[in-house]
Amino acid sequence: MNAEERRFEVLRAIVADYVSTQEPVGSKTLVERHNLGVSSATVRNDMAVLEEDGYIAQPHTSAGRIPTDKGYRRFVDRISDVKPLSGAERRAIQSFLGGALDLDDVLRRSVRLLAQLTRQVAVVQYPTLTRSTVRHVELVPLTPARLMLVLITDSGRVDQRMVDLGDVVTEESVARIRTMLNAAMVGRRLTEASVLVAELPGDAPGDLREPVTTLAMVLIDALVEHPEERLVLGGTGNLTRNVADFPGSLRTVLEALEEQVVVLKLLASARSPGTVRISIGEENEAEEMRSTSVVSIGYGPGETLLGGMGVVGPTRMDYPGTIAAVHAVARYVGEILAGR
Repeated sequence: MNAEERRFEVLRAIVADYVSTQEPVGSKTLVERHNLGVSSATVRNDMAVLEEDGYIAQPHTSAGRIPTDKGYRRFVDRISDVKPLSGAERRAIQSFLGGALDLDDVLRRSVRLLAQLTRQVAVVQYPTLTRSTVRHVELVPLTPARLMLVLITDSGRVDQRMVDLGDVVTEESVARIRTMLNAAMVGRRLTEASVLVAELPGDAPGDLREPVTTLAMVLIDALVEHPEERLVLGGTGNLTRNVADFPGSLRTVLEALEEQVVVLKLLASARSPGTVRISIGEENEAEEMRSTSVVSIGYGPGETLLGGMGVVGPTRMDYPGTIAAVHAVARYVGEILAGR
């Protein structure tokens, strides 16, 4: 092992001990706890170099050192041994998420799971509608002149609207309109589908033009993306377990988490399902969040990105375990949405 590799092993050991104990780590402790294969003097020398390079710091006059944001970043960038979830944990995730009734329930359960598995704050973004496509449109006659319109997207969103047609429509006509709507919309992005729906009345047979016009107006309203983005947040109380990790800043962190815009920015870097991104301390854009780390990932069926999810916690975080949990929950959510 060359000097560079040895110093990384010293850094890795300091991170592991500090995350576990929340106490500054000294050279004697490192030698006793970790099989580094070198003397205390060599470890002290390596720690001096790591401190000079900005990877560790001395919080006060004790002999111990703690990782800096730069040190955590170097550690995270070289993580190769992400803690695998146990078979029991994987089965529990599958079972818990698989029992969800609808999209809302899937996301609520996901947040609870992430908060429990990581003991941090968990956040999940609702599927962004611009990325969703139409899976199916259903028309259910309630009376001869009233229908229930059901719009289903690939993200699991189900939108139901009652439509008064103002005139009697036969079941055969309803079936013809249903076929027209599905032919125009299925597989299309919502914004594209809204344009095609607007053109349907002009292409409809004369006897169907009036009901198609009424249904098109309702569908366009359902398809147009609402400007607000929705989030599910859970486990905020986990931050209060370790107040010392947020010297003088816990209140500002909690207030920032209440601001959806701040949290959405934290998840904005989640560009694709399966790729975990980690933002540590000063790397966070929002000043209020610079005492935290954010582990985020995109989720969705296959390669389709529907939204982001992740956890927020102190920089003193179990990164390997957190990465594994975030990755696993996102994968199962994607599988569940793909099967709905």
